[in-house]
Amino acid sequence: MNHSHGHAHEYDFEASPGLPEPLPAREKILWQAAPQWRAMARHVFHVRKVASYFGAMWLWQAAHLWEQGGDFTAMVQALSISAALAGMGLGLLLGCAWMSARNALYTITDRRVVMRYGIVLTLTYNLPFERIDAADVRVWNAQGVGDISLQLNRADHIAWVHLWPHNRPWHLQHPQPSLRCVAHASEAGRVLAQAWSVLRDSPMTAPAAAHAPAPHNAPGVQTHWA
Repeated sequence: MNHSHGHAHEYDFEASPGLPEPLPAREKILWQAAPQWRAMARHVFHVRKVASYFGAMWLWQAAHLWEQGGDFTAMVQALSISAALAGMGLGLLLGCAWMSARNALYTITDRRVVMRYGIVLTLTYNLPFERIDAADVRVWNAQGVGDISLQLNRADHIAWVHLWPHNRPWHLQHPQPSLRCVAHASEAGRVLAQAWSVLRDSPMTAPAAAHAPAPHNAPGVQTHWA
């Protein structure tokens, strides 16, 4: 497992999109995709939750100012400032989501997973199947957008800060590189499972549950591969 880094404009000089150097002659790309930025905004940067929080705080401020009485113009000015600050915060989160998705590309070959991402500093991680012990697919919605998280060998460790936001949430002690918010995540999972099984001569299959969209009140459908 190795990685390289550089500036974002170096994407123009890649041997192939998402790959810092040409693939060996017998290796081929099976799947390639970038994150969906709207899904990144919702599930990675939690824009909806933050917007709900700002909205609740704005209503609380409005009610508090109304109870205090005072000048109506001053109240409107204070609420306008709060709304503007909240809008700036949400705009920043949306911008981060868009940039994170725009500057990321995930690739599955018949031998490895390649993750290339970075806004200011470009990182490229090559994750050979020999270093991947298991994977997990989580589908976020009925359109099939979801995450594919990779469980690495215990001997391998990538710092959480180097992976974020392309990592599985809440797995801090043993960070898991993740293909975040990709379209047709179940299909990509099947591609990975089949290639992994062929190379390692061991079954890695995704059950039918991976196809099911998440219920409206559930965070997502989770499928573990052994």
